[in-house]
Amino acid sequence: MKRNIKVLIVEDSTSTRSMMRSIVEDLGEEYYVYEAGNGFEALKLLPTDNFDLIITDINMPDINGLELINFVKTTPKYKHIPLIIVSTEKTEDDIKRGLALGAEAYITKPFEPDRFQETIQKVLKV
Repeated sequence: MKRNIKVLIVEDSTSTRSMMRSIVEDLGEEYYVYEAGNGFEALKLLPTDNFDLIITDINMPDINGLELINFVKTTPKYKHIPLIIVSTEKTEDDIKRGLALGAEAYITKPFEPDRFQETIQKVLKV
């Protein structure tokens, strides 16, 4: 029996969030996707379920992705949750900063759906 894999997508662009949801759901019926339009919405969702993965953008209103990652990785209840950054920020410094905060992977936009799925599966070890 396959286990349910709960993925939280944090992205302020509705169309990008919808596309990411579709790509994750194409991985299989065991994937359940939750959505947040910014870091603040994500912080409200975190206590509602036991997430297996958080995928976050960096540039968002209210609480940005780096602040969200910092919160997740410094909170004992959530620090075990792996994170993937998906961002238009492409410099080596941006990538190093995201990974240094604790993200397991960094994908730059635009991205190929296959690469996105491979990164998810690698991070989740499935």
